[in-house]
Amino acid sequence: MLTGRRILLIISGGIAAYKGLELIRLLKRDGADVRCILTKGGAQFVTPLSVAALSGGKVYDDLWSLTDESEMGHIRLSREADLVVVAPASADIMAKMAQGRADDLATTVLLASDKPVLLAPAMNPLMWENAATQDNLATLKKRGVLFAGPTAGEMACGEFGLGRIAEPADILAAIDAFFSANKPLAGKRAIVTSGPTFEAIDPVRFLGNRSSGKQGHAIAQALADAGAAVTLISGPVSIPAPAGVKVVNVESARDMLEATQSALPADIAVCAAAVADWRPEVTHATKMKKREGGSVPAITLTENPDILKTLGHFPVGQRPQVMVGFAAETGDMVAKAQAKRAAKNCDLLLANDVTGGAIFGAADTHLHAITHTAITDWGVMDKTAAARKIVETITTLLKDKP
Repeated sequence: MLTGRRILLIISGGIAAYKGLELIRLLKRDGADVRCILTKGGAQFVTPLSVAALSGGKVYDDLWSLTDESEMGHIRLSREADLVVVAPASADIMAKMAQGRADDLATTVLLASDKPVLLAPAMNPLMWENAATQDNLATLKKRGVLFAGPTAGEMACGEFGLGRIAEPADILAAIDAFFSANKPLAGKRAIVTSGPTFEAIDPVRFLGNRSSGKQGHAIAQALADAGAAVTLISGPVSIPAPAGVKVVNVESARDMLEATQSALPADIAVCAAAVADWRPEVTHATKMKKREGGSVPAITLTENPDILKTLGHFPVGQRPQVMVGFAAETGDMVAKAQAKRAAKNCDLLLANDVTGGAIFGAADTHLHAITHTAITDWGVMDKTAAARKIVETITTLLKDKP
């Protein structure tokens, strides 16, 4: 759940440095952007090549690098992170932090940082219990430094006691907990519809559209990353479900409306699905056969329910506080979208031009955000970035609600 989070990992000296490699793997798996500083002590136990291979980026280790420091490297590293993690945190680096020393790249970055810091201490039990270490621990906690561990266990030296580094999975959980505590939508419930709907003609054929579900699924993930409890109601798609959301799979527009209403109450509803406007008036129970002479059977269509409009006109108390819809238009896009927003009573309408099938299935999108007070061209961006911007806008809209 760390997608897009920027973690600066400092690996200091000690045999536990090898667990820093596993922590990098877990952070990358969960979508974090990981930059690494390896101290001289840490490099005695793990190599820069190992750290670079797992992080996928440059390893920083020299305070006096002409290239890095010409760009004010220690300042840039300290300011571009969302969280600074020291794992393992040796007794030495804790002492230097407590004293405000800055005699290498790691300690200089820590002293220059204005970002939260989390330490995962690792040292011999007697070093941990030493009064000097305990004083440093108290000082750092008083300054707001966070800690994961240490735990009790057998040490590399053969002794047993408190001082063993927390397992990488437990450090990861502490990182997750830090970001969870600061998520803007924690405690909010959200519903997202995504993908196309398929309207059956017979057991073989259907009416559908080109929606891939990429944008709706990205929004569900972004809402979950922001702390919301998300129910994703998805039409037939071939992309994986986002992590940490409840998924309800449906096929038709009527199924989607029923699932959406069943998911209420909610604080937020984002209707990103490309719901078919019409369905066959009659669905045949058996496959329709070709007719002799080549005559084509007539298919009479009837209108599908409008999910966004239905939710938007629920009475106060039943309607989600923030309603978001999409308008896929061809020609005179903004004017059509303005009219649609008003008719469907939604707080935010996101319009895009789909002339020639553009946007559907693509990695990028070009959205115009329309509220009752403004029209904003967000420009071209990838759908993950668009999802995050949508969630930021939802968060702002929620703050303005009574």
